[in-house]
Amino acid sequence: MHDTPTTARAHPAPRTGPGDTAPHGVPAPRAGAQRIRILLADDHALVRRGVRLILDQEPDLQVIAEAGDGAEAVDRARTHDLDLAVLDITMPHLTGLQAARELAAVRPGLRILMLTMHDNEQYFFQALKAGACGYVLKSVADRDLVAACRAAMRDEPFLYPGAVTALIRTYLDRSHHAEEAPDRILTPREEEVLKLVAEGHSSKEIAELLFISVATVQRHRANLLHKLGLRDRLELTRYAIRAGLIEP
Repeated sequence: MHDTPTTARAHPAPRTGPGDTAPHGVPAPRAGAQRIRILLADDHALVRRGVRLILDQEPDLQVIAEAGDGAEAVDRARTHDLDLAVLDITMPHLTGLQAARELAAVRPGLRILMLTMHDNEQYFFQALKAGACGYVLKSVADRDLVAACRAAMRDEPFLYPGAVTALIRTYLDRSHHAEEAPDRILTPREEEVLKLVAEGHSSKEIAELLFISVATVQRHRANLLHKLGLRDRLELTRYAIRAGLIEP
């Protein structure tokens, strides 16, 4: 039996109406809503075919481009209007990790998921450093991949149970060796805002919880991005996990 994967927020997705939900507990897309455009890269055609069947049967997901190696994936990203790339880690020419770094430069707004057979901490942390927002094992792709795609489009990291364990172990090791926690450069108020942002609260909700104005929340958030050299809420969430402010 497999454990339940983790995303940054555990709140259930709201329903759009009685019975109006898509599979995997996610609200069905509105009529006429654009589907998430996906690039799928794997050097095994049979794997691509199976993964494509999983994704294309969802009303809000559509594979519009395929690639057989990392270099081809980068080329496809240059010529297709994409929202999300699903990359195998071990591919010829360019690995998925190398391709992820290239894609981050070529298409900065593109979300990236790693799809792999490797339940491996080293690969997992390398994937995060390369810019991936999720790590999905092929052995449970039929269960996890759709949820991971939707989490990526919400700017939420998707972690399988083994990855959660790895993050916790790394944090505990850092604490054991008395390494300076990365959140020390933040003020207490910035730390509070960062934690709430990473937990998925809106600026209005944070303002109400901390008894400050929405404008002040937005100023703190901008300061956090600037001070930490980060770009968006997903990267703030990654930082908050590394800093031990939230559980992965």
